[in-house]
Amino acid sequence: MATTAPITKVASLAASNPSSQTAPATLPPNVITLRQTAQLEALYTIIRDKKTGRGDFIFYSDRIIRLLVEEGLNHLPIVPKTVMTPTGVEYAGVGFEGRICGVSILRAGEAMEAGLREVCRSVRIGKILIQRDEQTALPKLFFSKLPEDIATRYVLLLDPMLATGGSAMKAVEVLREAGVPEDRIIFINLISCPEGLKTFCGKFPQCRVITGWVDRELNEKKFILPGLGDFGERRYTA
Repeated sequence: MATTAPITKVASLAASNPSSQTAPATLPPNVITLRQTAQLEALYTIIRDKKTGRGDFIFYSDRIIRLLVEEGLNHLPIVPKTVMTPTGVEYAGVGFEGRICGVSILRAGEAMEAGLREVCRSVRIGKILIQRDEQTALPKLFFSKLPEDIATRYVLLLDPMLATGGSAMKAVEVLREAGVPEDRIIFINLISCPEGLKTFCGKFPQCRVITGWVDRELNEKKFILPGLGDFGERRYTA
């Protein structure tokens, strides 16, 4: 990976380009953002560009997803672990405590499954389909398939965009009904907005949120601005 510019450089980039909108000064305490480097902003600039073709959109969004998954794993609990090295010397390190699984919110969340599998071999994956009810305009569960032992695992909940937070909150409710403690759920997404984070974190303060970028706002149509459009459409439609 290329050497990244200092944080001060990123700040100057954001100042000269207000539409890039780095994370607000204050976020809910359970929100963690990726380190806002020049390289990360360059990746986001590529996938935000409406001229970016599907192949490049997939390639560069996958790079961001890999970073997000790695950061999510950083927030799992660890325990001391001692191993013997090939040189015959004991090394006092750490190991992960407990098992994990991924749960994607269909359909866009499926795009993040490969990134999880690349860093966690043989990881179990669950799926949740949530759509807006045409009569009530509220998120409604249509389908869920979760590992039978999910209540004993730490869950990485996967969805690229956090706008109003409705789908993510419904997904957390499904996980809690399946026996997953709230503090064992880590929600991972590429782009969020202050309104969605406030709503989600207000309802589930023990869930951790790992987000790559916090955009400026939601507009009246509930689209994230500046955003990147419909992630699923750009990912799956040629």
